Amino acid sequence: MRQRNAFIGLVLSLIVSSCSNPSTTDKADNFADGVTAAMQGDGSVDLGQFSWTREAAAYSISGDTLSITTAPGTDLWQRTYYHFRNDNAPVFQISTREKYFSFVVKTDFSGSHHRFDQCGVVMYLDSENWLKGSVEYENDEFQHLGSVATNNGYSDWATTAIPAGVKTMWYRFSRRADDYCIECSQDGLTFSQMRVCHIYKGADEISFGVYACSPEESSFTAVFTDMKITECMWKAHDGQQPDEV
Repeated sequence: MRQRNAFIGLVLSLIVSSCSNPSTTDKADNFADGVTAAMQGDGSVDLGQFSWTREAAAYSISGDTLSITTAPGTDLWQRTYYHFRNDNAPVFQISTREKYFSFVVKTDFSGSHHRFDQCGVVMYLDSENWLKGSVEYENDEFQHLGSVATNNGYSDWATTAIPAGVKTMWYRFSRRADDYCIECSQDGLTFSQMRVCHIYKGADEISFGVYACSPEESSFTAVFTDMKITECMWKAHDGQQPDEV
């Protein structure tokens, strides 16, 4: 009886171990459920693997280039400060359960000309839980480079002013489990951190990609190129150790 109990204990411990420490194959399967299918041999992304979470009224896809012509009155925002809710911006995404990766995209917004015209990177889970990074046109002198994290129906907005003459911007969106980082770059080589945040509903499967919109009476064409999905470029923290759970 003692030997039988020991054997049962060993089996149970192996089951627990396999559940808490997924194998490399399991991780590869998770990666393949979304992002690997989109990755091509040269590191670029197959846009055919993406889909519209909310389809743009006017767009075109040619090779590795996506162009979205925004419709007036389109936006992503929830409640905070302005006390209104807008949830009708077109979003082009791919889904995955992979916990560690980075997504890079170049945006060209040369046509933006009206207040709040914007385009950028997005992780849209549902109307009340999402993350975006973009440049928003303000006037002929400056525009806002910023990001919005929306959790449980409340948005924030962190920005910095940049010259109105900037017409292209690269973004790198990275995931480490249920934490996220958005970085920006003007040359696609050197990236600067815009935001580190936690998305409460971002612990399992997520969808991420790009978006464009014109919240007021405007329309412009946003162009997205040079999309890549890579290993996670947002490295693990090397300072203070995590608190024990």
